[in-house]
Amino acid sequence: MITVVANLKGGSGKSTVSFNLSIWLLSHGYEVQAFDLDPQLTFHDVAQIRRDEDHQPVLEVMALETLTADINHDAEVIFDVGAANPQGMGEAIRQAHRIIIPVPPSQPDVWATQRFLKTVREAREGMDEPLEIVVFVNRADTHHAVRESDDTEAALAQLQGVTVLPHRLYQRTIYRRSMSEGLAVFELWRGSKGSDEFDIFASALYQ
Repeated sequence: MITVVANLKGGSGKSTVSFNLSIWLLSHGYEVQAFDLDPQLTFHDVAQIRRDEDHQPVLEVMALETLTADINHDAEVIFDVGAANPQGMGEAIRQAHRIIIPVPPSQPDVWATQRFLKTVREAREGMDEPLEIVVFVNRADTHHAVRESDDTEAALAQLQGVTVLPHRLYQRTIYRRSMSEGLAVFELWRGSKGSDEFDIFASALYQ
């Protein structure tokens, strides 16, 4: 399956999701082919840190401006793309079987998601192949009294043609720390809240 992790807004957590999801797949015995088409190259850089630190399993991430590499259709393919590379984003969307859209809890991020869905429709115009679009609240508030995450999830449920994943990833320091060390959140601290929530999230995507 070709999965694209994307959104129009920077800071939505695309690279964090792409990296952790790739390592989760490798740790569960999947073959993974990973591409970073975002000029910031965060996904590529954290994979490089992982190689430098000799963490296993090794994750290779190809850094590309346009999709010039052959896709291995026997592998789980992960694309990390950003709006700063519109050509690469369009190519990835046209190749995708599924698009995962992380949405931080704010109204501007919901608006950006609406605009991104328009971009997806335009990129897929004339194509008959099925496409699954999954949205979820990323970097959700950890305090139960804060309502923005609930409000964002409710707003996402009103969007046409998307599946709202009811498993949030929360704003936790462990995500930033694990990325800086080239580790997935569940490798850095297995049994932590971040580790458990990511396992539930990834298991829902790859049942």
